[in-house]
Amino acid sequence: MYWRRRKTLVGLDVGSSAVKAVEITLSGSEPVVTGFARVEYGQGLGPLEAIAECARTGRFRASRAAAGLSGPSTVVRHLAMQAMTDDELKAAVRFDSDKHLPFDVDECRLDCQSLGAADSEGKQRLVLLAAARNALVDERIEQIRALGLAPEAIDLDLLALANAFELCAPLDAEGDGGAVALVDVGCTRTGIHVVSGLRSRFSREIPMGGADMTLAVGRRFDIDGPAAEAKKRDEACEAEVAEAAQPVVEDLANELALSLEYVEHHEGLEVREVLLSGGGALCPGLREMFEAVARKPVRWWSPLEGLRVDESRVDVPELGRWTPTLAVAVGLAARVRAA
Repeated sequence: MYWRRRKTLVGLDVGSSAVKAVEITLSGSEPVVTGFARVEYGQGLGPLEAIAECARTGRFRASRAAAGLSGPSTVVRHLAMQAMTDDELKAAVRFDSDKHLPFDVDECRLDCQSLGAADSEGKQRLVLLAAARNALVDERIEQIRALGLAPEAIDLDLLALANAFELCAPLDAEGDGGAVALVDVGCTRTGIHVVSGLRSRFSREIPMGGADMTLAVGRRFDIDGPAAEAKKRDEACEAEVAEAAQPVVEDLANELALSLEYVEHHEGLEVREVLLSGGGALCPGLREMFEAVARKPVRWWSPLEGLRVDESRVDVPELGRWTPTLAVAVGLAARVRAA
């Protein structure tokens, strides 16, 4: 008797403060969460040690993993280019790489994908360009192998956000010209990815996040990092924390508003709502500030919306506790559909 190998993949998010890993398995065509682990750095644990601990506690059945990248050694660009074949497109992007990359094309891995027509006549195509420095890609590959898994893909965190949204998007997400802004507030960076009709239209990374809010809280109350982080998470201190972190949150909200204005004026889209995720987004007062400054409806977004969880393999209460921080890991694991 022949048994078909079950398709399963681990999404590995190596963040600035913790490692998060989510395993998704296809049951027929249905994606099911079959594994989860999260380990914070500290007390002798760096990224490699945290990854090893994730491997020990995650009980993963997958043999392969996808990992994400972010930061100044990565690039995501949306370009309008002449219509051409895929091979011609890749050659053209490499030839013009000095216009789009802050580093030499020989120092990085580069890929591109046509997203469809950029004009009504079909003479131009909207093209998504993604690149990352070789050293960063090689580091992630080694970290995947440290999990005891083989690398399936190295992606960018910004693109993983869109994949997570697509995985659990409602049936009417094709929309009518409106757009959704996915905003993931991490420890040191905030990712913005605007999608319309499940098509990527804009992405940007802002070098600000929860760590900046923690520093603001620490300065206000003259306490160190761990104590400031604990105070930031204390529900009894929400009003004080919101006031202390307000300058950072307002700066971040202004950057978001500028990004959405750019999208609406240059892409001809109306951004209907902002979906928030990421641990930094849990800072008291952040959602309200974003809504006031961006002048858009802002709501919390769970990257596990509509996904079934295998309760025999996953600690559901622990998963629920950290769900807002898992958008990147879920988006990476969503590649199981193409694996």
